[in-house]
Amino acid sequence: MFAIGDHCIRSRAVLAPMAGVTDRPFRALCRRFGAGYAVAEMVTANTALWQSRKSRTRLPARDELEPRVVQIAGGDPELLAAAAKAAVARGAQIVDINMGCPAKKVCRRQAGSALLSDERLVARILRAVVAAVAVPVTLKMRTGPDPQHRNGPTIARIAEDCGVALLAVHGRTRACRFAGRAEYDTIAEIVARVRIPVLANGDIDSPAQAARVLAHTGAAGVMIGRGACGNPWIFRALAAYLDTGRAPPPPSREEWLAVVREHLAAIHHHYGEPLGVGMARKHVGFYLERLPGGTAARRAFNALPNARAQAEFLQRLPTSLWPCHRREAA
Repeated sequence: MFAIGDHCIRSRAVLAPMAGVTDRPFRALCRRFGAGYAVAEMVTANTALWQSRKSRTRLPARDELEPRVVQIAGGDPELLAAAAKAAVARGAQIVDINMGCPAKKVCRRQAGSALLSDERLVARILRAVVAAVAVPVTLKMRTGPDPQHRNGPTIARIAEDCGVALLAVHGRTRACRFAGRAEYDTIAEIVARVRIPVLANGDIDSPAQAARVLAHTGAAGVMIGRGACGNPWIFRALAAYLDTGRAPPPPSREEWLAVVREHLAAIHHHYGEPLGVGMARKHVGFYLERLPGGTAARRAFNALPNARAQAEFLQRLPTSLWPCHRREAA
């Protein structure tokens, strides 16, 4: 349990923001299985672009579970402050600033993890956003620009001094992108340097790994991204593992099918056709690839032309694909 301003987060695991993945249906599902909160997909700090369909579907609605968290990305302090105000006006209860994305199209605009190379600009951005809104401001970051310049501890101190309420730290540098294994020593150093809560992020794909990372870093919690794709049950399993030292069994075939069918229906309700068909290919593909022999099933699902065919596919999944999940405690 930890706090972000007045918000008490009762789970030590939260869902990371992932563009094109952590949409409203997936956030709701992860919250149901125990995620302490779920950060919405990143949106640009240029609010003039928020009227696009993509941005409208990415911003959380007022009837979502609290706390509602909006992540903004950009490199201009004034634009980011204005975006934070706009997000709060739309119902955001926490504003998260993206300084972790390593995507080239983001970094070319001097945003995301590219900001870590300019500590003065980081301070200007954080001061501007914290001053602009009355809700807590959090920061998603990496350990530094590259392995030779892991300035994460310095950025963390700057963030705390500027009034940031929580840090989520991915255990790679910008240059590392998603290559190799995440390192947690820098996260442990950041935890030791600041008094605000720190979430450890990167390569956390099982309850046992989450427990190891928590023990190594001393972090208040973990932020899970790719480990939750096709596996929203990881939050339930992690809570049980931290309580008992043992991971619960994976979901039964019946539960798995019920949840995936529910998720599919929610995707089509949220997006409509044809956009929902493409989003369903992504999310159902995550589930299928976790099944033994599921790669072929994913290819078959991706060839389906419409929502009805996708729903019928899940009705006739062969029993040969079971048992469904590998043990998550490994």
